[in-house]
Amino acid sequence: MKPAWDQLGGEYAASPDVLIGDADCTAAAEELCTKFEVRGYPTIKYFKDGDTKGVDYQGGRDYDSMKKFVEENLEVPCKTQDTAKCSEKERNYINKMEVKSSEDRKKQINRLEGMNGSSMKAELKQWIGQRLNILKQLESPSEEL
Repeated sequence: MKPAWDQLGGEYAASPDVLIGDADCTAAAEELCTKFEVRGYPTIKYFKDGDTKGVDYQGGRDYDSMKKFVEENLEVPCKTQDTAKCSEKERNYINKMEVKSSEDRKKQINRLEGMNGSSMKAELKQWIGQRLNILKQLESPSEEL
């Protein structure tokens, strides 16, 4: 698995959206591994939409499986500065929210972040994540998210 993991890390080394890292739980990262309840090796955890606890990755351990998971679940393809990879729904939301005041967008961010931890259908949770991504980009246009 290590060669596939390193290949994935190389693929996303310059990504502003995805960070691929590793920690040696038997050495300097022992405290980190305890904090995130890593008990077996290798363990893969991912963090999404502000999650600070992490979720255990349960997919395949080959490069193609991990790459597909990242593309489908972790990459942020829609950029407000270049909407080519945005869906029509996302482009409509960008158009709607870019004319709103910063205060209104911040209220929406707070509202959506409050909803984000709730139990809901996967499609709705995904749409919340997409809207948060758009709003955060509109609030910090100089920073790539």
